[in-house]
Amino acid sequence: MQNPEKVQNAASVITSALSGMPGQGGRPPRPRVGVVCGTGLGGLAEALADARPLPYSQVPGFPQSTVASHEGRFLFGRIGTVDVVLQQGRCHLYEGYAPEDVCMGVRVMATLGVEVLIITNAAGALNPRWDAGDLMLLTDHVNFTGRSPLTGPNHDAWGPRFPDMSAPYDAALGRIAMEEAARLGVRLERGVYAGVPGPQMETPAETRMYRHLGADAVGMSTVLEVIAARHMGLRVLGISCLTNKNLPDCMKEAPLEEVIRVAGEAGDKLTRLVAAVVERV
Repeated sequence: MQNPEKVQNAASVITSALSGMPGQGGRPPRPRVGVVCGTGLGGLAEALADARPLPYSQVPGFPQSTVASHEGRFLFGRIGTVDVVLQQGRCHLYEGYAPEDVCMGVRVMATLGVEVLIITNAAGALNPRWDAGDLMLLTDHVNFTGRSPLTGPNHDAWGPRFPDMSAPYDAALGRIAMEEAARLGVRLERGVYAGVPGPQMETPAETRMYRHLGADAVGMSTVLEVIAARHMGLRVLGISCLTNKNLPDCMKEAPLEEVIRVAGEAGDKLTRLVAAVVERV
C-alpha cells in the first residue's frame, strides 16, 4: 500500500518540530542522506555531529518499533559537511505491521529531501566462507516475504506503477563503499540478501534452499524498504552485518542477545565505513 497523506503529515510534523529547536533559527531540516539502522547497529548515531533527536512517539501515525536495540527515533545531524537523518530503529512485518508501515520511515525521509539511502541490517550468513562479524555489501536481493509496499493504487507523484528493479542497489555507491573499506582496512564481502518475514529463524532445509537459489545472507528486513526507496527515486546502498553463520549440516541457535552482541562488536567498523561513504556522496 501507498500512504501519501500519512507520510506527508508525518513529514510536516517533523519539519515543524525541528524548525523550532534551538539553533535552527526556524529553518526546516534538509537532510541529503538517510541511514536506516538495523538490529544492534544503533551505534551509528555516534557518527553524527550536532545531533537532534525526535522520538517516533512525537510523530502522529508513525509506527513504533518493539524490538530490543531499536531506539525508536530519528536523529538529524551532520557527518562531515553532509546533512544526514538517521532512522534509529525500524519496524518489521513480524511485529504485525503492514508493508506501508515498514516503509514509512524511508518514505518520510524521501519526502524530507533525502536523495541517498544507506540501509543496514543484521543478517545470517549463508555463504560458508564468511564469518560472524563480517560486513556484506548488498549487490541484489530476493524478496521472500510475499509482500510489496506498492500493492494497491499507485501514487504517481512518488513513482511509476511498475518501477524498474534491474539495479536496486546503486553501483557507484557500491564502488565507493568498496574503496573506502579497502582504505580503512575493513573486510567487506559482496553478495545477495534474502528477505524473509520471520520472526522464526530458518530451518536447515530452508537454509539450503536460500543458498541454492543464490542468496549469501538472510534477514527479516530491508527488501520492502528498498522497493519503496527505488519507487521514489532514491539511490540505495545496502550493508549487512553478518551476526551468525547458517550452516545447514551443523545449525546453531542464534538468540537475539547474540545477534545484538555481534552487531555491537562490528558496529565500530560499520560506523567508520558509513561515515566515510557519506562524506564522498
